[in-house]
Amino acid sequence: MVDFKALETFLWVVTLGSFRGAAHKLNTTQPAISQRIAQLERELGVRLLQRDHRMASPTPSGRQLMLYAEKLIGLRTEMLAVVGDQSSMRGVLRLGVAETIVHTWLPRLIERVNRLYPNLSLEIEVDITPNLRARLLAQEIELAFLLGPMTASTVRSRVLCEYAIGFLASPSLGLGSGPLAVEDLARFPIITFPRKTQPYEIVRSLFNKPELPPIRLHASASLGTVVHMAIEGLGIAVIPTAIVENELADGRLQLLQTDLKIPPLRFSASWLASPDTVAIERVAELAVDIAHTGGFMPETVPEAAPDAAQLRDILPAREPAIG
Repeated sequence: MVDFKALETFLWVVTLGSFRGAAHKLNTTQPAISQRIAQLERELGVRLLQRDHRMASPTPSGRQLMLYAEKLIGLRTEMLAVVGDQSSMRGVLRLGVAETIVHTWLPRLIERVNRLYPNLSLEIEVDITPNLRARLLAQEIELAFLLGPMTASTVRSRVLCEYAIGFLASPSLGLGSGPLAVEDLARFPIITFPRKTQPYEIVRSLFNKPELPPIRLHASASLGTVVHMAIEGLGIAVIPTAIVENELADGRLQLLQTDLKIPPLRFSASWLASPDTVAIERVAELAVDIAHTGGFMPETVPEAAPDAAQLRDILPAREPAIG
C-alpha cells in the first residue's frame, strides 16, 4: 500500500533533482531514499524516475504521479494544520531577514510565532537581499523577507510592506528646516546601505554628478551603525524613516526637506515551492498581517517591481543588485 512517506520522498527527489538532496532534506541516507523509491515503483508497477548523471527526473508516469502526490501531501498537511493542535506544528524554520525589518516589526512576529506555534523554532539570519536570494535558492534558508518580489518560477512570494526613504541628520549639522538642494547635501558625507544593494546604487547615482564635489559615501551593512553615525553628526543618513521614529521624536535626528526622490523599499516574503510548505506559509501570513496592522503595507500593491520608470531615470544603464 502506498504510504505518505514514500510519496513525500518521491516529491522531494523530483523537487531537488537528486537522491542526495532528498536524503539531506529528509535527514536520512541515500540508500534509504533509494529503497523507498524502489518500493513505490514496485507497488505501482511502473518506473517513476530517470537517473542520468546523478540527476533524477520524472518519467511520464512519474509526472502523472506528481499531480496526485502533491494534492495528497498538501491535503494531509492542511488537515493537520487546521484540525490538529497548533502545538503539533513543530521543527525548525530557517528565516532570512533584511535588517530594515529587524528594526521594525520582526520582534512582533517572533512573539506571535512563539504564542501560536510553541513547538516551532525560528533560526533567524540577517543579511542583504542579494545574499538572502542566493541562500534561498540554495535551500540554506526556507523563508526570506527581502526586497522583491523574487521572480524565479520556483519561488512563491507575498508582498509584506513598503518603507519610505528619508535624508536624516543630527541637528548639530545646522541644516535647518528649509528645503535643501542636492548641492547642500553633497557638502556632507552620505551614510547608507552596503555596496551591491539597490539603495546604495540609487544614492550613489544621485550624487555622482560632474557639477557636484566628489561624493563621500559611507556604506554599512549595519543600519544600527548608520543611525549611530548620523546621531554623532558624522554625515547624512539615507535610510528608511520607519526605523528612526524614536530618534526623530526625541530630537536626536531630523528629517531633512529636499526635492530628491528615492523610490520606497518594498519587501516581500519569499519561499521555494515544495511538497510541504504549510509552516512556511503560516509564518508568511503572520508576517503579512503584522506588517499590515503596523501601517507598513502599501495602499496599492502592483505585481511588478516598484517605480520602474523612476528607477530608469535615476539608475545608470547597468542594473544593480537589489539590497
